[in-house]
Amino acid sequence: MTRHFLRDDDITPSEQTEILDLALELKADRWSQKPLAGPQTVAVIFDKSSTRTRVSFAVGIADLGGVPLIISTANSQLGGKETPKDTARVLERMVSAIVWRTYGQMGLEEMANGTTVPVINALSDDFHPCQLLADLLTIREHKGKLAGLTLTFIGDGACNMAQSYLLAGATAGMHVRIASPDGYSPNEQVVADARARAKQTDGSVSILTDPAAAASDADVIVTDTWVSMGKEEEKSARLDSLAAYRVDERLMAQAKPDAAFMHCLPADRGFEVSADVIDGPQSIIWDEAENRLHAQKALMVWLLERV
Repeated sequence: MTRHFLRDDDITPSEQTEILDLALELKADRWSQKPLAGPQTVAVIFDKSSTRTRVSFAVGIADLGGVPLIISTANSQLGGKETPKDTARVLERMVSAIVWRTYGQMGLEEMANGTTVPVINALSDDFHPCQLLADLLTIREHKGKLAGLTLTFIGDGACNMAQSYLLAGATAGMHVRIASPDGYSPNEQVVADARARAKQTDGSVSILTDPAAAASDADVIVTDTWVSMGKEEEKSARLDSLAAYRVDERLMAQAKPDAAFMHCLPADRGFEVSADVIDGPQSIIWDEAENRLHAQKALMVWLLERV
């Protein structure tokens, strides 16, 4: 049965570990696996602008022996005259996998239900699971483990990154804290799903409003842009509501002395994070960005083995 990766808990804890183990192997020996030799083609579809996602998938597909076919929905029938399901049924006759960076999660689910090739969520409004594989890989490299660590997300708890941290962190057995103001809390069902997964892994989930309390004794501090794509009209209100949730040196001082700082990028220095933190010695954002390549390659190899 074809496996898809649409949200972080589509894989079990042991499967997550398998993928991260494979990512480390591929990082150490970058051209060791060629499952897309032929070359086979992978469709990489973009509804939203992108830097890291576009480059990491294009390079990763090439590393695996394949050809990336970059498609803009503005220049295709998808989202216009054609449904995701119908598009998927056409693409599966020609490509080995489909990667889609989009808005609504429902479109990804419809596409996956309509195809026999793996569909990968390269970002949706609800989740960013490929980024989380890269983030977990980075934490594991720097901390030596995942299970038992405390990871704190500060900022907009309703954003895709916060919700993916809940699911992926719980899957990894981490203690995940989300600190956000009223009105910016994660989806209640996502929180419930994360808590159910945490029961399996001895992890935990905490939803807080006090950023200092959330950061206390944390191993990793994370934030994300306060104004995601599609939210630009809310910028002024968001900057006001989230002003107390900026990650700066004072907030980092609440965490462990060796705490790492992460941000999926792009970052608005001076807003969600101060320049002295994101450019400082605790920041591991460049390793995090590079690891998009290695984690996504591992994910593609893992999924292709299950077709």
